[in-house]
Amino acid sequence: MCLEINDIAPSFALQNQDGVEVRLQDILGKVLVLYFYPKDNTSGCSLEAQDFTSLLGEFQSLGANVVGVSPDSIQSHKRFIEAKGLKLMLLSDPSRSVSASYGAYGVKKMYGKEVQGIIRSTFVISKEGKILQTFYNVKAKGHAEKVLEFVKSL
Repeated sequence: MCLEINDIAPSFALQNQDGVEVRLQDILGKVLVLYFYPKDNTSGCSLEAQDFTSLLGEFQSLGANVVGVSPDSIQSHKRFIEAKGLKLMLLSDPSRSVSASYGAYGVKKMYGKEVQGIIRSTFVISKEGKILQTFYNVKAKGHAEKVLEFVKSL
């Protein structure tokens, strides 16, 4: 199941890297870039998180916030943030239920085999909670810039 433009973003309540519960409605009120990634401290995920961090000021100047989600634990997120100098909020989805509700968990190809896992995906959500844009099966390199270009067009 993939989300489409104008769908209502599925609500959630997940813990951030500090163990604080964050609900979708808590982080709306401005445009939200919600991105799902497979694993902390891996090359592609590190590149993507560092790119979003380096562009965070530009996103914020446009009235947007960036939040990452993966199945990793809050302790893993904390280590990832410290190791890579990230300035993003990361949410822990160990059950993968939120990822699945966004269509960011399911069957994907990895090294030519079909496996269940996180599908690298990003959603731009309006301050009212509607999906403005979806990016499914993205490549980490250059992705943050593509999302920024979309947010600039709003």
